[in-house]
Amino acid sequence: MTMSPLSSRDTGRIARHAARADEARWLHPVQQALVHRRGWLRMLAPRALGGEELPLPDVVRLEEALARTDGSTAWTVTLCAGAGWFAGFLDPQLARDILATKRVCLAGSGAPTGYADRDGDGWRIDGRWDYASGAPMATHFTFNAILRDGGQPLLDDAGQPRIQAFVVPASLVRIVPNWRTMGLRATASHAYEVRDQWVHARHGFTIDPAAARADGPLYRFPFMAFAFVTLAANVAGMGQHFVDLAIDAIAQRRDRFNGGGPLIETAAVRAVLDGARAGLDEARGRLYALLDTTWELAAAGSPVGEHDAARLQSLAMGWVSASRRAVDTLWPYCGLTAAREDSEINRVWRDFQTGSQHALLMP
Repeated sequence: MTMSPLSSRDTGRIARHAARADEARWLHPVQQALVHRRGWLRMLAPRALGGEELPLPDVVRLEEALARTDGSTAWTVTLCAGAGWFAGFLDPQLARDILATKRVCLAGSGAPTGYADRDGDGWRIDGRWDYASGAPMATHFTFNAILRDGGQPLLDDAGQPRIQAFVVPASLVRIVPNWRTMGLRATASHAYEVRDQWVHARHGFTIDPAAARADGPLYRFPFMAFAFVTLAANVAGMGQHFVDLAIDAIAQRRDRFNGGGPLIETAAVRAVLDGARAGLDEARGRLYALLDTTWELAAAGSPVGEHDAARLQSLAMGWVSASRRAVDTLWPYCGLTAAREDSEINRVWRDFQTGSQHALLMP
């Protein structure tokens, strides 16, 4: 049996405060303190600049284990640590300064819903972005902006508006508290604005292996494959958590139409449970097999080709699809306890349904 990358003590600390965090709509102080103490928000940043630079398969397994414990904690860690990965593409001195920030946390959004107008040796930023998970504890924010000069969009070689990523300190940002979803409530994934703020050009960066400023296989890994496997681990972890709780819920129900025996002992229900678990195990195994192999090649200096990157994305989506099938199949057997808003299984179901709505994970 594979050992969990998350200690039982840390699992208990996170789970113990999950319900209160959900009710408060932000991670509990104990959860926040643990995230910082373990260095999870630095785990993808370059070691030479103050990060942990963990191997990607280790990161994905940790994120899955966190999601199997509490979706909001896992989602916040994944999105903020993912933004921390951008340090490998930043001006090294700027990245070093950012990572030296006490309790550093980078939050952000990938949608290009703002503008960066050329202004001397920098850019003047104006825009609004949605869904910055972990916004209340962010020390810095990242975002994509459309580049302009003299009010006119700068164009790329294909004649399309040029888009560039930026990182700015939280002092330039105004959080717009509008995260009112049914699930992942404790991620506090609020919108944020930057209005008429100037930043030096070094605050802009390009997310591309060819533009990496740090050495190491993490920064040669294709961004989309990276994004798919980390998001899939979150959704699948939440899905597995639901399945674990569903088994307990079904075990407590009686089959009122066939003698009143335990519902879980009926052949039809056992078949449903076995099918759901088998589907999850198969999809999980296929994803990790390819991820481990691909990472070994990347760590040895080989580039990750388009074919392998596309296969990783496909297997990640296969894992998400298997999770959706398992959750949707088992839900009707769980009874009214699962419909109670204050029950753990209901919270996990809400988190799963919300996380699986991420734009990249559209079926």
